[in-house]
Amino acid sequence: MAAATAATPMDIDAAAPPVFKGKAPLPASAVKSSPWVEKYRPQSLADVAAHRDIVDTIDRLTDENRLPHLLLYGPPGTGKTSTILAVARKIYGAQYGNMILELNASDERGIGVVRQQIQDFASAHSLSFGAKPAVKLVLLDEADAMTKDAQFALRRVIEKYTRSTRFALICNHVNKIIPALQSRCTRFRFAPLDGTHVTERLQHVIKSEGLAVDEGGLTALVRLSSGDMRKALNILQSTHMASQQITEEAVYLCTGNPMPKDIEQIAFWLLNEPFSTSYKYISDMKMRKGLALIDIIREVTMFVFKIKMPSDVRVKLINDLADIEYRLTFACNDKLQLGALISTFTTARMALVASAN
Repeated sequence: MAAATAATPMDIDAAAPPVFKGKAPLPASAVKSSPWVEKYRPQSLADVAAHRDIVDTIDRLTDENRLPHLLLYGPPGTGKTSTILAVARKIYGAQYGNMILELNASDERGIGVVRQQIQDFASAHSLSFGAKPAVKLVLLDEADAMTKDAQFALRRVIEKYTRSTRFALICNHVNKIIPALQSRCTRFRFAPLDGTHVTERLQHVIKSEGLAVDEGGLTALVRLSSGDMRKALNILQSTHMASQQITEEAVYLCTGNPMPKDIEQIAFWLLNEPFSTSYKYISDMKMRKGLALIDIIREVTMFVFKIKMPSDVRVKLINDLADIEYRLTFACNDKLQLGALISTFTTARMALVASAN
């Protein structure tokens, strides 16, 4: 975490009863039909599911009126946007809508946005009923999609308006942010959520919605989310719309991912059956269950890590699987790549037999 330069103290107005705009609590009429991602978005820092060390640090900086420019980065669905919006609600209360400029930099990413919208907002005098005007907040979501020219222009705007404005940059890939911007911000990395935190939040939603979810279904939701809370909630809502009883099978059927028992069966064929037999069985399962070959390869790769085999054979096998996955991302023929998958395991089996002898 980069060290932050001491920021100008912020003058925060006394919080009035909040009347939020933007990503605020939804009206009662819209709550029932709204996506659960928005319905259960944390409204305060206490509601953020994980990363308590980061949240507590930002909360303390806010309480001390010394909030620096922020750079929050990490995978999607880990609470970056929710955290900074909760900070804004805490700081501004009823003035939230007037004191924050929220831009999605992947849509508005050119130098013109920096020179017009952001600079106009930062240079305008803020409305405040305190002794001194409060510091405004510019939130740039998906900042890694901004052009290099826009980032260089933003660097100068940040320097010029530091006394009146704080900037919060949110991105997935910090290496796409120019070093000059990184050095002007305090960086916080939001790692994928731990399974425990995802489970706790899902249980809260399940209880609130009155859903019927068995233990296998909950485990499948956590596994498929891969630490992405947004993905977990979307899968939960989609499965609920498709099936009243949320089981492991219902979750996998809804998402189209291969079930663990299917992966075990495919791995058994790859490791034991002749080429033609494996090709026929796997093709039939793909057709019958609507599985994507790239999903099968990703799951089989994880299965390979659990199998006991010599290190050199494992390294060669995983390297070949990575090549097949890479080719599939370029829309190569599925039948040819399925043949390559079986050939790779056939070669690995021959190496295993040779090492045993």
